Amino acid sequence: MADEKNLVLNSNQELGEIVIAPEVIEVIIGIAASKVDGVYDMQGTFANNVTELLGGSAHGKGVYLSIDEAGLKVDLYCYIKYGMSVPKVAMAIQERVKEQVLFMTDVALSEVNVHVVAVVPEKIDTPDLEELFGSEEEENE
Repeated sequence: MADEKNLVLNSNQELGEIVIAPEVIEVIIGIAASKVDGVYDMQGTFANNVTELLGGSAHGKGVYLSIDEAGLKVDLYCYIKYGMSVPKVAMAIQERVKEQVLFMTDVALSEVNVHVVAVVPEKIDTPDLEELFGSEEEENE
């Protein structure tokens, strides 16, 4: 029998049941959201950051699932790249996440709530001082 936290899909009873852990759906959602153009990163916890520093990956970071009367809800916390349209990126996240979860698990999400935590500016490369001012050897010639 499946744990109460796990999702049991309506399946062919002759073959048995299909059970999906919530962590699987969180990972699918995290990957789908991070692939949307304009998403810089997903907001993680301290533990997620330590995992990434040690070379691991935390695909479910910034994703929180909950179940209520309406169905399965997801809250996503993300950073958006500067210069992107926040509403367009958020709507693209909602569409991509709903689509991927339905395609991969046959589970329909009732809500996809996108929380934009911050806008991250582009990283500007530091200028090469020799290129800007020339080298001392060129001045002496």
